[in-house]
Amino acid sequence: MKWPPTFSKEGRLNVVIEAPYKSRNKYSYDEDTGLFKLKKILPSGLSFPCDMGFIPGTIGEDKDPLDVLVLMDEITYPGCLVECRLLGAIKATQKEKNGKLIRNDRFICVPAEMKEYNHLKELKDMNKHKLKSITNFFIAYNAFYNISFGVIGNVNAEQAKKMIQKSII
Repeated sequence: MKWPPTFSKEGRLNVVIEAPYKSRNKYSYDEDTGLFKLKKILPSGLSFPCDMGFIPGTIGEDKDPLDVLVLMDEITYPGCLVECRLLGAIKATQKEKNGKLIRNDRFICVPAEMKEYNHLKELKDMNKHKLKSITNFFIAYNAFYNISFGVIGNVNAEQAKKMIQKSII
């Protein structure tokens, strides 16, 4: 499959959704079939706090495309392309199975066309409880799979964009 560029012609961040908001199902793109495959089902009581996906054309320390969360009120579907406006990122580390500590940041954005979120320009503009629930979700999600996930801090939209640009392949 040919993925879109990391940024659209208008400078918006392209995001491919893998796990819909409120879903317990985690999908991932399967290169062999060209389809999105069910990768895992979260335990009861745990669901994605917003749409989760990846940034095409990037690669992180975990050898996967960068992870991104899209704040929106409606549920999309796996494989959906959403043009977004970046708010910032949660800088994080996780311990690999071999014990090595790597960065595995979570970028946060809103759909570019969602007028209800025009007031959100940076992470600091978000509801603090929502940001905390996202952080707590990733700690619990990773703990369930025996992965240590630690939050270093947050960065603003400009810093997050620079992090993405450094990860473009």
